[in-house]
Amino acid sequence: VQLQASGGGLVQVGGSLKLSCTASGLYFSMYRLGWFRQAPGAEREFVATIGGFGDPRYADSVKGRAFISRDNAENTVYLLMRNLKVGDTAVYYCAAGLQHAVSDSNEYDYWGPGTQVTVSS
Repeated sequence: VQLQASGGGLVQVGGSLKLSCTASGLYFSMYRLGWFRQAPGAEREFVATIGGFGDPRYADSVKGRAFISRDNAENTVYLLMRNLKVGDTAVYYCAAGLQHAVSDSNEYDYWGPGTQVTVSS
């Protein structure tokens, strides 16, 4: 199983960014796909997740600014982040877990290598 995230980069405060994560080697629609992030010196934290055919969930810190979606035909999950803040700066990871996984990173079985998002003021 491989997960490959892309779309990270440098963006100014208030800007937007859309991350993508493409998976291979698994029956994609069976898995819940999640996004987590880890800032320097901090623990990895939950950002958003989406079930095989919907049911998006969000961390309170990004609710209203983040939008997760997926394309099962393309084995890809997306994370659109709007109105970015300096506090959103982190390495963003996508992960795949069985349908009971939500915000606990331990419930996800497969992880990609991450993509850096830097928000500058």
